[in-house]
Amino acid sequence: MDDGFLMEVCVDSVESAVNAERGGAGRIELCAGLVEGGTTPSMGLLQVVKQCVRVPVFVMIRPRGGDFLYSDREVEVMKADIRLAKLHGADGLVFGALTEDGRIDTELCTALLAVCRPLPVTFHRAFDMVHDPLVALETLISLGFERVLTSGCDSSALEGLSLIKRLAEQVMSSARCVTSGLFPPGGGITERNLQRILEGSTASEFHCSARSARDSGMKFRNPNVAMGASFSAPEYSIKVADVAKVRTLNAIAKNIL
Repeated sequence: MDDGFLMEVCVDSVESAVNAERGGAGRIELCAGLVEGGTTPSMGLLQVVKQCVRVPVFVMIRPRGGDFLYSDREVEVMKADIRLAKLHGADGLVFGALTEDGRIDTELCTALLAVCRPLPVTFHRAFDMVHDPLVALETLISLGFERVLTSGCDSSALEGLSLIKRLAEQVMSSARCVTSGLFPPGGGITERNLQRILEGSTASEFHCSARSARDSGMKFRNPNVAMGASFSAPEYSIKVADVAKVRTLNAIAKNIL
């Protein structure tokens, strides 16, 4: 964070990881299934990404899309994925877990944190689904999470900006030594709103995907078949991190912070 801020880019491919680094990202969040908000990537993807980039790579640990209430078997999958991610060079982990009444699942988070250590851990946007974000924040700090990724419990970080600021003020008003990197805003961040988000918060980090659609190289195409559900992304359009977009966001942040 030589420039006073850090840009984290979430990616789901080697191409996107390389583009993010080329554009100036200081950290990568590696996922699969970005259309579902991010799920655990393959270890093959992690292994190749680590060979291709030098910036830290944080790995998403989320066994499926949907809610953040996990069964015992899903928990075993998460623990196994954490161990494998550490084995294959992850620099940090990203996960979140809630109880059925919308509170932080402290028992599960404590168990998963123990498997993650000594690596740093981010609590992801499951935070935006909690019943009481102010109480949830205190819980996460006490558990030892290094970061809480949030859109301010709203549809985007811009709409949730007032809560992000309130959360930061809650921490800074206490005697605890917690940096502004605790709250990297994420969700709907673009070159059109980044300045307002950074100026309206005390964040020294932010999280984005900075993607653009790229047409597939396939010449033969069957329009009658889709490889997923009807709401899934089309097979012949690929979204990748855009070097130009990453550089633009980077430049905006440098001019503000």
